[in-house]
Amino acid sequence: MSYPVAYQLYSSRNFPPLEAQLPELKAMGYDAIEPWLPAYEADPAAFRRALDDAGLGCLGFHMPLRGLVEDTQRFIDIALTLGASVMIPPYVTPEEREPTPDYWRSVGERLARGAEAAARHGLTVAWHNHDFEYRPLSDGSRPIDHIFGADDAVKFEIDCGWIVRGGADPAEELRRYADRIVAIQLKDTAPLGTPEEDGWTATGDGIIDWTALVPLMQATQATHIVAEHDNPADWRRFASRSIDHMRALGLAAMKDAA
Repeated sequence: MSYPVAYQLYSSRNFPPLEAQLPELKAMGYDAIEPWLPAYEADPAAFRRALDDAGLGCLGFHMPLRGLVEDTQRFIDIALTLGASVMIPPYVTPEEREPTPDYWRSVGERLARGAEAAARHGLTVAWHNHDFEYRPLSDGSRPIDHIFGADDAVKFEIDCGWIVRGGADPAEELRRYADRIVAIQLKDTAPLGTPEEDGWTATGDGIIDWTALVPLMQATQATHIVAEHDNPADWRRFASRSIDHMRALGLAAMKDAA
């Protein structure tokens, strides 16, 4: 089973101009871009035109949790302009985080309010994890489980690399949240403590056993997969090696069929 493949544009933030990369990504076989704020913020319509010109779509985009709650309609309008179906808050800052179940339940409740508003426009809201959601609280519970305990309308873009960094098992999380997962980031990590490229690698070059995860991915509700690297030295190498490995796994269409 193959999926549409998106490229998280955050991976290329250090290699402007970003729009010049779009035709290259299309030529590699990518189907879509997953942009992050502020890449699309100045002029969402112009960003959409650049995607259209390159033959790329936008399946989902990253946005602030605060924006989902306090500026809901603006971000819904951005989603509709970009043609995205999934709105993805990915982060709360360390200053905002509180080490209590109540705080993390409140994150889930805010996501649920945004999801209710988004659903009226045919849109989905999905949380994107980092490592901190997998660090146990003092009572032994995990933030991620409180986030998703509030409302099953809140979906999940699962980032496998950050799960490993958080000390958890991607296989178990793919099983646990199979019915919530709408997108899968195949982010790979080098052995923990590796300094080069902040310890991230192209998909298939790190320590994650992707072959073992493929059946679990295919048992989720995911509609697409995503390549991301937080600090590549060479974005082209990362992008090409990642999609090639996704093809080798059978998760992405072969290039000549793309």
